[in-house]
Amino acid sequence: MNPAEQAQQAELFRGKHRGPRLLLLPNAWDAMSARVFVAAGFDAIATTSGGVAWSLGYADGEQAPWNAVVAATARIVRAAKAPVTADVEAGYGETPDAVMRSVADIIAAGAVGVNLEDGTPGQVPIRSLADAADRVRAAREAAKAAAVPIVINARTDLYLRNIGDKASRFDETVERGRAYLAAGADCIYPITLRDPATIGRLVKALRSPININVRAGLPSVAELEALGVARASTASQVALMAMSMTRQVADELRATGRFDTLAPAMAQADAQRLFTGFS
Repeated sequence: MNPAEQAQQAELFRGKHRGPRLLLLPNAWDAMSARVFVAAGFDAIATTSGGVAWSLGYADGEQAPWNAVVAATARIVRAAKAPVTADVEAGYGETPDAVMRSVADIIAAGAVGVNLEDGTPGQVPIRSLADAADRVRAAREAAKAAAVPIVINARTDLYLRNIGDKASRFDETVERGRAYLAAGADCIYPITLRDPATIGRLVKALRSPININVRAGLPSVAELEALGVARASTASQVALMAMSMTRQVADELRATGRFDTLAPAMAQADAQRLFTGFS
């Protein structure tokens, strides 16, 4: 994919955030999961930092080597042949300049969007608003330099980390959302926010695309659309389901010595067809 094609794909991906339908993104962790999602009819996908890290043999939380993450993203892009937005966690860098370099790398891997979070792994659970906004701004500068107008999904960890009480948490989410949008973000991601009423209030307050991470028990696509949500993603849930199934089969094999569980719904020929004529 040349830069002009990538830029066109980025604009196509951006358009999917403008409705009228909600953009539902499954999160892939390798080439196979990417192919399965696209074969199921999804015309854009995301990556999951946790799933990618685990598939590479590392814990989540920027523990996987950055070069390995970039290479894995490139394989997912190649397999998907559809717009891919990459979870780059906090940007793999302590400074905005380092974030700019990381985003440039992930654009070079073929991604047309990024998730960029404001949480930290240290004792201070979340970056200052100014620092986080500067990092969003750096990501946008990297996109401009590459001439690829990526979609920046700015994640705030206020709800994930339970920072403040309910009222102050909502107010700060709005404040941070507005600051990130002004710095160049396209979509705001209040990870683990699940209360429908609060989601609806946030959509009205920000008047911009909002990303909600979904799981069992959450409102349906139709219900999220009615709240004004523009985008939803599965985060690490499908990767965890695949790991859960593998563990279940392993436990049963070990416990019973029988092979009754070795009856996959997908045959080898089906898997082969996903990659037939693939280049």
